[in-house]
Order: sequence, then C-alpha cells, then structure tokens
Amino acid sequence: MKYVVPLFAFLCLFFLFSHVDIGRHRVAVTDSEIGEFTIVKYNNPGATSFVGVGLWAWPMPMDYDGDGDMDLLVSCPDKPFNGLYFFENKSGESFPVFEPPVRLGPAISQVQVSHTDGQARVLVPGTELKDFQKSLDQSPEALFPKEEILKDFEKNPRFNQWKMIDYDGDGDQDILVGVDSWSDYGWDNAFNAEGKWTNGPLHGFVYLVENDKGAYKNLGRIQVKGKDLDVYGAPSPNMADFDGDGDLDLITGEFLDKMTYFENVGTRTKPEFSEGKLLSNKHGIIKMDLEMILPVAIDWDQDGWVDLVVGDEDGRVALVRNTGKNKGGIPVFDSPKYFRQKADNLKFGALVTPVSYDWDQDGDLDIVAGNSAGHVAFIENLKDGPAPQWAEPVLLEVDGKPFRVQAGENGSIQGPAEAKWGYTTLSVADWDGDGKGDIIINSIWGKVEWLKNAGKGKLQAPKPVEVAWGNIPVPSPAWNWWKPGSSELATQWRTTPYAIDWNKDGLMDLVMLDHEGYLVFFERKMIDGKLMLTPGQRIFHGVDASVFGNKNEVEVEAPGLLRLNFKEAGSSGRRKLSFLDWDNDGDLDMLVNSINVSLFEQVKAEDGKVFFKNQGQLAPNILAGHTTSPTFVDWNKNGVWDVLVGAEDGHFYHLSR
Repeated sequence: MKYVVPLFAFLCLFFLFSHVDIGRHRVAVTDSEIGEFTIVKYNNPGATSFVGVGLWAWPMPMDYDGDGDMDLLVSCPDKPFNGLYFFENKSGESFPVFEPPVRLGPAISQVQVSHTDGQARVLVPGTELKDFQKSLDQSPEALFPKEEILKDFEKNPRFNQWKMIDYDGDGDQDILVGVDSWSDYGWDNAFNAEGKWTNGPLHGFVYLVENDKGAYKNLGRIQVKGKDLDVYGAPSPNMADFDGDGDLDLITGEFLDKMTYFENVGTRTKPEFSEGKLLSNKHGIIKMDLEMILPVAIDWDQDGWVDLVVGDEDGRVALVRNTGKNKGGIPVFDSPKYFRQKADNLKFGALVTPVSYDWDQDGDLDIVAGNSAGHVAFIENLKDGPAPQWAEPVLLEVDGKPFRVQAGENGSIQGPAEAKWGYTTLSVADWDGDGKGDIIINSIWGKVEWLKNAGKGKLQAPKPVEVAWGNIPVPSPAWNWWKPGSSELATQWRTTPYAIDWNKDGLMDLVMLDHEGYLVFFERKMIDGKLMLTPGQRIFHGVDASVFGNKNEVEVEAPGLLRLNFKEAGSSGRRKLSFLDWDNDGDLDMLVNSINVSLFEQVKAEDGKVFFKNQGQLAPNILAGHTTSPTFVDWNKNGVWDVLVGAEDGHFYHLSR
C-alpha cells in the first residue's frame, strides 16, 4: 500500500535516526484501555506455511478421523501454545497441505504412538491411553510401574518415551522405553580455558519390558555387543522392518539432530543389534534443522516401506521418507521434508525476537526477527491496516546462503547439547548512515555484531560492533572461556542490543546489558576518523525493587543501578527490551520481557542519571516459558503505540491500547 510521500519520509526519518522519537507526539492512553494480548494471524487467504505448533512438537501420525488417509496430531507442552492439536488431511494426498490446527485439549506429556498389530497404540510412561481416538487421555490403563525404570536414575529424565511392539515375534505386545540421563552432563558452565567440555556426554538408553503371558517384566537395557545401547540423549526408540528383510530393526533419535540405525543381525524371535550407524543419503548424514527431535515410525505414504515422521524443537514436523533402497546394509531415507498447512497463526520458529521496521521501505511496518535456531527473517507486511496481511517469513541471506548463528560445540555456556541453537536477538537501525536499516545482533555467544544491509534483501557478513576500550581491559562475562578481541563487545548471552540515538547527537548509540548484567549506555563517537562506541556507562537507575517472574526469575537490584540480571552463566542475560514514549510525557520508557512484558516508566533524569520505575506487566496473559521479546507498532494508525511480542512458541502476540 502506498502512502502520501511526506508521511513516508517522516516515518523513515524517525525510524532510521531515532527509532522511537516518533512516540513523543502521540496520543496518551490510560491503563484502563489496555486489554489482553491476542495471537497475530496471517490474514492471507490461500497462503500456506509450515505445519507449526509452539515450542517442541511431539507428533502422533495416524488416521485420526477414520477417513482412510493420514492425519497429524501434535502434542505441544510449552507456553502459551500448550495443547494437543489436530491437523486434518482433507485432500487424502501423501504429502498434503494440512488444515490449520484444531486444539483438542491440553498437551499430553511424553505421549508416543506406536503403529503395531494393525492399530495405533498411544502410551505415556507406564500407561496406555485406551480408545484414544474417542477418549484421548481419559481412559488410561496401567501397564507397568514407571518407577521400576526410573530407579536406575539419580534424577528424573527429560525424556521418558514408551513404545509398544512385538519385540520377539511371539504374538503379544512388549514395551520399549527410551530414557535419557543427564547425570554425567551436568548442564551448565563446565568449559575449560580451551573451550573443551569437562563434564560427560548425554546418555540415551532403551529398556525392554517383556510381555510374559500378560505380565510385564523389566529385562533391562538393550545391549549392543555386550554394552548398553547408548545414544546422545532422547533415544525415541522405533522398531520396525526398515530394511525389508523380515525382522525388526531399531532406529533411535537423539537430543541433537540425527537418527541412528541399529540393524537386527539376529532373528525375528531373537533380535540382536549391530553397532549403530547414522542415517545418511547422497547428501550426507541426515540432520533435522533443529534439535530435541522426536521420530515416529509409520508407513506414511503406504508404499510398503516404514518411514519416519519427525517433530522438531521449533514446532514443525517433517517426513523422512524411506526410499526402499539400501546402501551398505543401511536403509536409505530421503532428507527431511517439512509438512505444510493452510496459513493461520503467524510464526517464525521458537523464541522469536521481532523488531517492527519498514525493511523494504514501502511505507508500512514489516517485521525483522531472530529465533532459537539462530536465523533472521524478513516478514513482509503485504497489506497494511488494523490486522495486516503477512507474507511467510523469508530467511535473510549472506553470500547467497541463509544467515545463521549456531553455538556449535562450545558456543553455549550450557554445553555441547545446545550446538544447534543460536538465539538471535536484534535491533534494526541505520548503523552506518547510508539510509538503509542494518541489523545489530546478539546471540547465544554473547558477541555483539552488525550486518550491513546491502539492499535487495541481502546482507553483508557480520562484523563486530567496535568499542574504543582505550586502556581498559576488554570486559566479558566472568564465565566465558573465550575472550573478545581488542575492540569487540562481548556481553551476556541472548540479550537485546538496542540501537538508538540516545543522546540525540545524530549518531546511533547502543543500550543493552553489559557483561555483569547492568543496563548501560554505549555512546558512539567519531574517534580518529572512525565511528566507534565508547565504554558502557551505567547511567540507568531503578527506584524500587522489582521481580520479573518468568522462567529465569531474577530480582532487579534497585533502588540504585539498574541491574536486569545478576545471575551467572546459563541463568545470565536473556533480557529482551525496547524503548518508546509509552505515556506521552516526552521521555523514553522501557519495555522488558517478563511473564508477558513489563513497563519500566522513566520517572526522572538528572545529573546524567536516568531513573525507571517498574509499573508491572502490561496484561494478564502468560506468554513466557523462557522469554518474550517486545517491540511496538501502530497498525490501526490511531496515534497510540501498541505492543507486539514474540513468544517462546514462535508466535506473535499483539496488545492494542
């Protein structure tokens, strides 16, 4: 939609050089006029998107409605999109465009479906959910005490997956139990000075619970050549004749992104398994896009070969099709193909971090966003208005490839199990003064960088945001094993680097958490002919003690310097923030992640100090499992800034004032 030129120029000028100053002359609004956050829709008839629930998809492929084709149920345990969802296959195709999700009820924890003895059997730990397609989880039948499995573990596992299968070909249904152990791994802050993880790995074991004439017996962990079958966490066991030789083989998942094939080199009645081999094809090892994957065995396309339907951490579900071919004794599967649905709820992965910005410079506000996978996307506003029409997110590219930040082996303080995550969080501003919005980014690493907008949707490779530290030792979080370069900025992970001309001198500055969790002002100056930030100044103060109340609940150290997180290592950082003149009093207030979003009102500024008071959450909704990420919009053009929030579930939520 085109706008009158003067209005467009006005919007561009203010968004590029102050990003929030446009709010100084907007209409005041009272708290009584604020309602609840509502989910943002595509509003784009005929469009499609990836099948998506919230954070973490537990898929249950089955013919749920009994019409002869394969539908998809997905259990989603997160906030706020918790639920058991039905994606209907109306076309009957083997790779359909599913209908939008219909919520059947609350999520079912650790639910697994097994396609065995000609039916879909649904289990949770220790229990079968009988007559599932009619009663869901309302008709549980105890099978075997789950405590008999868990007694082997110091702590309750994150994954406790029960599958039903006739393991030994005697005509009755046995149980496989996949359980992970984090005892060796520990979880947090165990790197040495060289970046080597000093704790142990994750473990993923598979137990056999045999059906002996109707009485179940725990036969212990399945063995491979005299040792426990052990994969990297989250084993998700699936037993089927994957290679078509008449006996049942085993494929497991893991906490990361791969699947392992254990060939049955014994017989149908006495299985024995070879050493595990990673599934691969001509493109290399088969990997899912994210981690915490959940494969389920089923002949999805009904061609006689058992495929895998795999849930991903970001709420998507993929088909990994069995080609029916073998190479080197291993069945060959196609690379993951993620299912599609009719576009409904706007979504970009998980832990989405939006910024409202006119990225394509056409006069309306688009969305630029990061997410847990470490991607950055442009979501185009196709038709402006109170309920904009949105295009599907497009991954922004560097050198022709989607830009992505990943932790790898040692980029996450919480260890190598987080290798596939990137947690990109960003702001958009004209960092180099060329009239185009650039991206200033932080991530799982805590490295603050910027990506120059090269035009036509392309980005240049990231460069460090430079700081003139002078004689000051370059600071970084005390728990970091790595050290930043002489002019680099290293801060706490997963916290927004907010680009803004704070002192209104025409140069873009930076406001964000420093390496110790204090909110600081990095002023930008021309130094020796080069624009650089100066060391952070702790000018922000709180006037009262505040509690945030999200998963990583921290008490703000106030009154005094405003320290938005004083915890360490994995509990550090995680602060998402944005600035605007919320109350139309001429100064900048701050939105900060909490259970939804908290308003920090600027109450005074004197002697170079800026004072904020936490006025609490903006609405009653619980949007946060980990963190939310706020920005601001005025889609209805009523002169009042509304709030747009990215949530853990990857969806966007809008609060109208």
